[in-house]
Amino acid sequence: MHKLSNSQLLKLKRWNTPTIYNGWETITSHNHCKDGFNIEPTTDYMPQMCSMVGYAVTVQTQPGNPEHAKNNPNAWSEYRKYIASIDGPKIVVVQDLDKPNCYGSFWGEVNANMHRALGCVGTITDGAIRDVDEMTNAGFKAIARQFCVSHAVVCPVKWNCQVEVFGRKIKPGQLIHADKHGFLAVPDEDQQGLLEAAVFMDSNECETMIAAARNTSGIPKEEILKTLDQACENFGKNVKQKFGGHGEW
Repeated sequence: MHKLSNSQLLKLKRWNTPTIYNGWETITSHNHCKDGFNIEPTTDYMPQMCSMVGYAVTVQTQPGNPEHAKNNPNAWSEYRKYIASIDGPKIVVVQDLDKPNCYGSFWGEVNANMHRALGCVGTITDGAIRDVDEMTNAGFKAIARQFCVSHAVVCPVKWNCQVEVFGRKIKPGQLIHADKHGFLAVPDEDQQGLLEAAVFMDSNECETMIAAARNTSGIPKEEILKTLDQACENFGKNVKQKFGGHGEW
């Protein structure tokens, strides 16, 4: 897999996740109505940090089961070596095997700082987080299911494996774009054209439908309806001309 350049990733980060989705749906062969994005609610606990973009590093944990730490006392060290072996930027995707219960948090001030030192920019976890102010201070963004006061017996159980969070399966190495709206896990083959498609779709909206909707002062309703119909038609024509009929336009 050919990863995107740091410049491309920084440009992707300038947009919100719905805009990136709008671009993705025009270039993908996957079912854009069902694939790629979370289908369960997420909470962004650092919305002021805007979007995060990175490649997935994955881990499963089960804080409510102390046997894992006993069975592999070197788990944390081995897991950190895995994280360090992958080029950044990275987003840590954590599947909490205790779900729907929540006995402890994988994340807190210490773990956020340690992962930040290893090139991780944030996490998506269907478990909990704690120390949210301290995690924010570390510059580590968290999209999670809830808060929790305990760390219980948190320990990496399995890593560098496919995980499932918020109803979406994610493989190690997948490009992820995430913000307060949720996340999009981009299939490998869709990475290269993603930025261009997202920028085009945003520009197309601004130049057709949004422009028409904003320029309605003093115009009779009948004319507004005609203008909006024409703008929607022009939007669809532009998409088909650019991408050859992908999406619903």
